[in-house]
Amino acid sequence: MKLTTITQVSVDGVMQANGGRNEELDPGMERGGWARPLFDDEAMAFVQDVYQRADAFLFGRRTYELFAGYWGVRSGDPISDALNARPKYVASTTLTDPKWADTTVLSGDVGAAVGELKAKPKGELQVHGSGNLVRWLLDNDLVDEINLLVCPVIVGQGTRLFPDSGPDIALELVEWRAFPKGITTQLYRPTGRPQYATATTA
Repeated sequence: MKLTTITQVSVDGVMQANGGRNEELDPGMERGGWARPLFDDEAMAFVQDVYQRADAFLFGRRTYELFAGYWGVRSGDPISDALNARPKYVASTTLTDPKWADTTVLSGDVGAAVGELKAKPKGELQVHGSGNLVRWLLDNDLVDEINLLVCPVIVGQGTRLFPDSGPDIALELVEWRAFPKGITTQLYRPTGRPQYATATTA
């Protein structure tokens, strides 16, 4: 099973509070909701298709609880229908009684559990949002594809997808697409360590 991360990011790499401003969830984040105004019909249809092709979903606890409270109580929408119909896995050491149907908590060796999921003969395991989990998966070489939806905005505040210091990863651009309001989607496949130019002297 292929593990794919799907993340909405600004041009300056921010992923926090893309959907809206919420002081309780994102204290001090005054610029929430930066992505939503940029989603035209074509971009929204693309996202819906991405959810529909998933065979299962993997979340960090924070994103899981946000999704459960919003999509878990809805129906009749391509995103909610996909999420409610497919198995869901959440990496958490504190969640003990998930309310969303068909949820499995991965509370032990997350790497081994994800490895077992990836060992299935086919399918796609999608990770939406879940920044801390995505960074951990990349650190542990568990990501097969990275799908970035880059929004044409510089937020200038908030948590970024990639840390100031982390693993270096070479990427192969598999496909890309642009939408009318300027969002671009870029699908990358990790290919190991990058190559670096050697220093030259005049």
